Amino acid sequence: MARGNNVIFVLHYLGFTYHEGGKMPTPHAPSSAVRRALRQLGADIHDARRRRRLTMAVIAERAFTSRATVQRVEAGDPGVSMGIYAAVLLALGLLGGLQEVADAAHDTVGQSLATAALPQRVRLPRSREKSDHG
Repeated sequence: MARGNNVIFVLHYLGFTYHEGGKMPTPHAPSSAVRRALRQLGADIHDARRRRRLTMAVIAERAFTSRATVQRVEAGDPGVSMGIYAAVLLALGLLGGLQEVADAAHDTVGQSLATAALPQRVRLPRSREKSDHG
């Protein structure tokens, strides 16, 4: 029984939820903000492909996936893996933008938190040597 609980924990950790009616995991439902961002990314990918006058079939071939999957990417489907999104961006010559998404140089919140955590004063450690008196 413990092994079954471990499997459920791992599936939950990976973004799956346990389906009460059976033993099949179901994908985690993304928030509306995530769905909106993916739809926008898909629309931007669609526009970039059209600006380059490339067909879905050409992008699919370059991304080593199917035309149907490229169609899902352009629709912003959250069920498509991030690796496929990255492969499509590479096929369009846009992968560099993905590398900057969580770059520390653009993380103003993280930089502010790190700055706030800096000590107010810096002190040299006290010398631990004992005096020669005695």
